Amino acid sequence: MNAQQKVVELRKLMKKNKIDAYYVPSADPHMSEYLPDCWKHREWLSGFSGSAGELVIGARKAGLWTDGRYFLQAGIELKDSGIDLMKMGEPETPTMPAWVASQLKKGQVLGVDPTVVSVAAAKQFETNLAPHGIKVKYLRTNLVGKLWEERPEASLAPITNHSSKFAGETVGNKMKRVREVMKKAGTKAMVIGALDQVAWLLNIRAADIAYTPVVISYVLLTERGCWLYVDQRKVPKAFSVALKKRATLKAYDAIWNDLKALGKKKHNIWIDPTMTNRRVIDELKGSTFHYGSTPITTMKAIKNKVQITGITNAHRRDGVAMVRFLKWLEKAVPKGKVTEISAADQLEAFRAMGEGFKDLSFNTISGYAANGAIIHYGPSEKSNATLKPQGLYLIDSGGQYPDGTTDITRTVALGKPTPRQIDCFTRVLMGTIDCTMIPFPAGTPGYRNEMFARKALWEIGEDYAHGTGHGVGQYLGVHEGPHSLKNIIAPAFVEGNLMSIEPGHYEAGKFGIRIEHLAFVVKHEKFSKNGKLWYTFHPVTLCPIERRLINKKIMTKTQIEWVNNYHNRCRLELASSLDNEHREWLTKACRPI
Repeated sequence: MNAQQKVVELRKLMKKNKIDAYYVPSADPHMSEYLPDCWKHREWLSGFSGSAGELVIGARKAGLWTDGRYFLQAGIELKDSGIDLMKMGEPETPTMPAWVASQLKKGQVLGVDPTVVSVAAAKQFETNLAPHGIKVKYLRTNLVGKLWEERPEASLAPITNHSSKFAGETVGNKMKRVREVMKKAGTKAMVIGALDQVAWLLNIRAADIAYTPVVISYVLLTERGCWLYVDQRKVPKAFSVALKKRATLKAYDAIWNDLKALGKKKHNIWIDPTMTNRRVIDELKGSTFHYGSTPITTMKAIKNKVQITGITNAHRRDGVAMVRFLKWLEKAVPKGKVTEISAADQLEAFRAMGEGFKDLSFNTISGYAANGAIIHYGPSEKSNATLKPQGLYLIDSGGQYPDGTTDITRTVALGKPTPRQIDCFTRVLMGTIDCTMIPFPAGTPGYRNEMFARKALWEIGEDYAHGTGHGVGQYLGVHEGPHSLKNIIAPAFVEGNLMSIEPGHYEAGKFGIRIEHLAFVVKHEKFSKNGKLWYTFHPVTLCPIERRLINKKIMTKTQIEWVNNYHNRCRLELASSLDNEHREWLTKACRPI
């Protein structure tokens, strides 16, 4: 079936279930950013493959909401589907609840699967639709799942141990810290559904989601006990004894009966409303709730000394792979056989040569010329462009290593760049530099730092439609909260946070530019005095920046010095891991501008 036919069949099921619209989010029961294949209901139904998007099917109309990263991609993939693209953030685009209210009449019903909608999102639906007399009905059966005959099975990838030599902290100590916060909040138990939080707390990993080494599971943590709800077939015998010392193992679906029993005790339960599905609180009927982000969210975002060392080492190995790739690219493109896909595959092969490489950290964005302007572009066999010795090539990629997760973007001139490309690239670089090097006082939220990244582009009336930076996990998610360089409600930075800094510029049908590195929040020694604490960013990513695209005439002396110092550091830290030929290339790529 194509998308149109699937929507027709879904509407038949809607009618049988007495609902007038049906909500299909990009979500699994754990509110994961990247989904296991078996929970990609929205992608299967609509044909839109971007990582972010929410779909509502009404009786006559359907709409899909996504952000600026995916406007171009969604426009292409939704063509002829009968589903309207709703560009989030655009003045003419109604919010999803407002659109639902415009489509339904008083007394009509919006259907939702409670296992794939968060507590917070469910509450928002109810609050926004109640004034219009529209009801929200939670269906235990996922209607899209009923249509999806060839739906993949859940992963049976084995659970592995994430050694404390990488984590820097034992499970026992982590639980002790979390329980101390629970006690202060007056809670008896905490339900943990976010997979990265489960993995962090129990020092476990698996391969249940592409690129993100997490375990599909729940954890119930109480004052004295810990239960891990997971498919028992995933627990290797060799690891079973060690894992049972960390938590009592129970079947994945046993969580629901246990929550019902817990609800009867009428305890105060800690629930993260944005990361817990609605069915959890339905099953906990009788309980009172402490709503808020779990302490794990903040704890895992502050890297300890062992993690910082490991992440630094992982980035050195990743930098070596990037140097090998950029040198290869320079020689291979003129021969005429390099495509977006083959280039991405070659970079993965170079990463695989590095010690400890486990996987990519996300699907590589490999975009040549016009494809580079699609912010979260993923090359397919249909779109796969051949790289030519002209124009710009953007590659955004990363690796998963036991000691660190990497994420880097470089834009490369494959031929002589135009003055426009040079100007825009230089301004993106100036934003990357300013956001990285300008000190800021403790207590500064990320959205204030972000303005430095946009300033040079704003000066010529340009901007970009994505956030400037996100937190990154350690051998976990490449996107990790709560810290952000855009979200206005994100907490202030603290020492040990690992952030991406990645401004960009995109011209539809022409080219895309992005420069990204990861950086630790560190104490600014010079300004931290007289009881005042200041921070700055210290880049951990090591890879040359395209010199042919830099116009130093529009840069400040400080910015030029930053580039030269950064390149000198790249040369010093990577050279010893390269052979003579690659060292020569690196030295040339890192010479002063």
